[in-house]
Amino acid sequence: MQFYKHGFRGGNPDIKEAAPGRRNRGLHEPLPEKVDVLISGTGPAGLCLAAQLAQFPEIQTMIVERMPSNIIKGKADGINTRTMEMFQAFGFADKVKRETYWVNQTAFWMPDPQNPQHIKRVGRVQDVADDSSEMPHILINQARLHELFLENMKNSPSRLEPDYGWEVVGLSIDPNTDDHPVTVTLKDSSGVNWWATRTVRANYVVGCDGAHSSVRKAIGGELHGDAAHQAWGVMDILANTDFPDVRQKCLISSAQEGNILILPREGGYIFRMYVELDKLRPDEKAAQRKMTQADIIAAANRILQPYTIDVKEVVWWSIYDIGHSITDRFDDVPEGVDRDPRVFTAGDACHTHSPKAGQGMNVSMQDTFNLGWKLVHVLQGRAHPRLLRSYSKERLTEAKRLVETDHQWSRIMSAPTTQAEREGKEEPRIIRQFKENLEFTGGTAVHYDSSDLFAHSPHQALARGEVIGRRFHSAPVVRLSDAKQMQLGHVAQADARWRIYAFGGQGDTSRPGSAIHRLADWLEKDPQSPVLKHTRPGEDIDAVIDFRAVFQHTFEELDYSTLPSLLKPKTGKLGLQDHEKTFCVDHKGMGNIYEMRGIHREKGCMIVVRPDQYVAHVLPLEARDELANYFAAILK
Repeated sequence: MQFYKHGFRGGNPDIKEAAPGRRNRGLHEPLPEKVDVLISGTGPAGLCLAAQLAQFPEIQTMIVERMPSNIIKGKADGINTRTMEMFQAFGFADKVKRETYWVNQTAFWMPDPQNPQHIKRVGRVQDVADDSSEMPHILINQARLHELFLENMKNSPSRLEPDYGWEVVGLSIDPNTDDHPVTVTLKDSSGVNWWATRTVRANYVVGCDGAHSSVRKAIGGELHGDAAHQAWGVMDILANTDFPDVRQKCLISSAQEGNILILPREGGYIFRMYVELDKLRPDEKAAQRKMTQADIIAAANRILQPYTIDVKEVVWWSIYDIGHSITDRFDDVPEGVDRDPRVFTAGDACHTHSPKAGQGMNVSMQDTFNLGWKLVHVLQGRAHPRLLRSYSKERLTEAKRLVETDHQWSRIMSAPTTQAEREGKEEPRIIRQFKENLEFTGGTAVHYDSSDLFAHSPHQALARGEVIGRRFHSAPVVRLSDAKQMQLGHVAQADARWRIYAFGGQGDTSRPGSAIHRLADWLEKDPQSPVLKHTRPGEDIDAVIDFRAVFQHTFEELDYSTLPSLLKPKTGKLGLQDHEKTFCVDHKGMGNIYEMRGIHREKGCMIVVRPDQYVAHVLPLEARDELANYFAAILK
């Protein structure tokens, strides 16, 4: 973590210096007349977007929520490894790791062939594949996650906070103006303002307001899908039990009584149960059955035989029915219409599914992590508004994959076990499905198609393990300036900056005349350099494109004094030198990044990474024109 860039300031470094001209907030303060971005909903998707935009005080952001305050318990819980990589960029991954339950193993239980009325453990599977990510799969109360995002927003230069007690009840788009063309109608849902309505004009609106989204409905969006006609109960409980795997993630299938998913939670005592209940008629909803928490507990005890659960406290519970649905677009532009979008939907507002695959909250945040930097670029005038067209295209494809995988999970979870599975003659389908989907459930399977943003490169062989269209896969390195062991990917913050990682070839120590040195000099000094072309007067040289280098040599073999000036630039108000741009291979046993990620040892390469941490291009170190042309197609 770097701070004091603009001068010494005591206190908590997470609290950024406040920007001037901030809006006063409070129950009786007037709402703004105009904003750049209005976000509806303070769920994970909305807060993830707000936390990104809050770092840019010049962008006027407003986030509204119909509820009077943040939630305090319940809702989603699973955070996959890819989302943890995102949390690292926001600066609170370490806090999450300290507070949460880490999912290391998943245990599978099925009917005992000797006594089918009882369950028996049939296997355990490592939950996170080796070297799939440096981050764990964790479980956390959604309310606590909200708090972390809210803290991040409140500590930002804009001091952004939600406007609680206001809900979107309508919006319209004026096609004849580019000056805040979206008029949003808000209604007081708290009664503090006597249930009055207000209008706010915005340049962009993002609906993160759930499955019943008012924003989606206002732009004519509909959820299409089907239901599994199966009621499930979920509860967070404090309980005693003789079930031996209660502190492991468990998938449990009984012979006749249904299934349970057990998820231990933070703190060592609380755990969550998803319990299969009754089949529903095609025209029936789970709420119509009027089941209670006692029904969930009774069903759990029937499924767990010969084990029992003695519930001491029910922290939260709910009954739901499984549905899988998706909209046909994630923005306001109808199919076949050629214009740039103004209104977007994210999360449950555009795709819904069951919670058992553990993807809902994760995919929702990944939606807005994709959208955030694009809005920043457009609103800062760094990119044409057509950049925003890529959001729906990229995320719709991933949402379709999610819904299909969720279908598979739901079918397998609710399907009775076979005789061969019970007798141990074949590996249970649920275990096979789990193993096959480890990459997907970890959130690392996303692979965006080729486009202006993801080059079709003939040079992929230079970095076989950093695939264009997939997230940048971090690996251990040692920072040259201070010999610190670290993950290379952890240098990336949620700051809307691009990264160029230059990997030196065989024998390159970045002395004058070497490939890395020549590349850095060109980036810093040549008029055709994308760094110079897309950096405005008065900005730091790394304000838009952050250039860093990795060398094959060890810490002792490199001479810091010979590095090019772009790798130790002077930035900030005081022009202080940044010493944290250069890295070498880890010589302390954590792994060699060149070997781990298939970096060409003889030639080296450049890896261009988008602000949302996805690999955009792989190029030779000498490919100046290709690099310049790539950025010219995206940035102004």
